Amino acid sequence: MKVDLFDFELPERLIAQVPLKERDASRLMVLDKQTGGLTDSSFKEIVSFFKEGDCLVLNNTRVLPARLFGTKEDTGAKVELLLLKQEENDTWETLVKPAKRVRKGTILTFGDGRLTAVCTEELDHGGRKIKFRYDGIFYEVLESLGEMPLPPYIKEQLDDKERYQTVFSKEIGSAAAPTAGLHFTEEILDELKQKGVRIEFITLHVGLGTFRPVSADDVEEHNMHAEFYEMTEETAASLNEVRKAGGRIVSVGTTSTRTLETIAGEHDGVFTASSGWTSIFIYPGYEFKAIDGMITNFHLPKSSLIMLVSALAGREHVLSAYRHAVEEEYRFFSFGDAMLII
Repeated sequence: MKVDLFDFELPERLIAQVPLKERDASRLMVLDKQTGGLTDSSFKEIVSFFKEGDCLVLNNTRVLPARLFGTKEDTGAKVELLLLKQEENDTWETLVKPAKRVRKGTILTFGDGRLTAVCTEELDHGGRKIKFRYDGIFYEVLESLGEMPLPPYIKEQLDDKERYQTVFSKEIGSAAAPTAGLHFTEEILDELKQKGVRIEFITLHVGLGTFRPVSADDVEEHNMHAEFYEMTEETAASLNEVRKAGGRIVSVGTTSTRTLETIAGEHDGVFTASSGWTSIFIYPGYEFKAIDGMITNFHLPKSSLIMLVSALAGREHVLSAYRHAVEEEYRFFSFGDAMLII
């Protein structure tokens, strides 16, 4: 299957650069996965598309403010660090720019010396292992000094860090937000509960690979990045109850979808408490085992994300919906509008 089959024309002006003032002010397109029928709505109306007995599954990961700007202790030269993966004893795998300025033994300073670091190992492609030194709690220091690692297609600075976190974010560890969840407010979640919709959470820590384009010509040749996921016993039991009672399971975002499909796929369609790493790649031809619908944003052309959406609703239906979104000037990508596929 050719990657070009998932291409579409997207005017750059439709790429949302900043979040809306209110989380639930975004527009909502509802796509019937069976017929391809479309309904233009608003996210404030999302509750009306759910029924008692349904279950909504959200990713409660929290984004690390993982971009640090510092200087070399000896020369004062500026350096940018992006934290990728925590190892032991305050050592992190990082991406450094410009990498040539940081060699093994280089000492770096951040925030007037509140945080210092030394390079302990040089890796390929600008990667460096960095050991940090600080007083207090590392994540608190990072919250005050670090910046959000926004996607490369967003050029604007983010005034409020919390707008790149969901209101239900809890487990620290992502390099990017599970953006379909950004539309939800506490009020909408309460309305769903009052209607008899279950709200459940899984954790998947989103890696930087989520921004990696599909470079292969053929879909089948693309390799997905691995990401850590976790599901508790309580969540697994609740999802199995919903399935047994005939309720619909609707995932919020591609990250929740990949987690649920990984777990159901490894346990014969049964939800089971588990944790591990998943590199599942979902594209047309995949047979879904866990979800009945999903809420998602509008994705990049030729991305693994639009392939996943196409697997659920059909490529022609999705591309038709995307053409409609462009015509109606929906906002695209991380800070853009939402789509409900049901």
